[in-house]
Amino acid sequence: MTDSPVALITGGGSGIGAAVARRLLEAGQRVAVTGRGEARLRAFREELGDPENLLTLVGDAADHTQVGAAVEAALKAFGRLDTVVANAGFATHDSVAEGDPAGWSEMVLTNVLGPALLIRASIDALKETRGRIVLVGSVAGFVPTPGNIYGATKWAVTGLAENTRREVTQWGVGVTLIAPGRVETPFWDAHGSLPPGELLTAGQIADSIVWAMTQPAGVDVNTVVVRPLGQPN
Repeated sequence: MTDSPVALITGGGSGIGAAVARRLLEAGQRVAVTGRGEARLRAFREELGDPENLLTLVGDAADHTQVGAAVEAALKAFGRLDTVVANAGFATHDSVAEGDPAGWSEMVLTNVLGPALLIRASIDALKETRGRIVLVGSVAGFVPTPGNIYGATKWAVTGLAENTRREVTQWGVGVTLIAPGRVETPFWDAHGSLPPGELLTAGQIADSIVWAMTQPAGVDVNTVVVRPLGQPN
């Protein structure tokens, strides 16, 4: 266990983040997950049977100090860091012309600043392991939709992924952007209902992330767009 890979996942207590954590734990990796809700993290740990190779950390993905503390806690507990997954994010589900600006600042900070803070906090450790940065983006970061501020934050993540790759590839660190289409996760809770049409599962997106993480040494999978069959945009 002391040599098994270590991953840190933000927003790891539910949805895609939790699904990735499950897959990695099943594969024998050690995993640290962060989230803002202590009760949700505790329930996730209990659901998995309180495994010793899982570290749960309460923290805000958009807070520089708390992100740095999460990285340090993972290194202290497990001794190394091989992968970080910037998964934390949410949508206000409104538009630039008719929405409520009260929620926009938190969304932009979580969705855009959060991944950048995770990269900054973890890069020294990832250089040592020649590890990988995974950013969870969205199809909304490739396809414009009317008034979609959430989509604008994901366009920023799309750019951040490539900008980061161009800097960190010289150190042997890989960067993967996973851009899901519609996925059945708690993301839609604030919307009030699931969108129409076919949906992916969180587990299917987790499979794509783990696939990118487990490519042979020297292979850098950079951009993976995953839609449910039947989603046109």
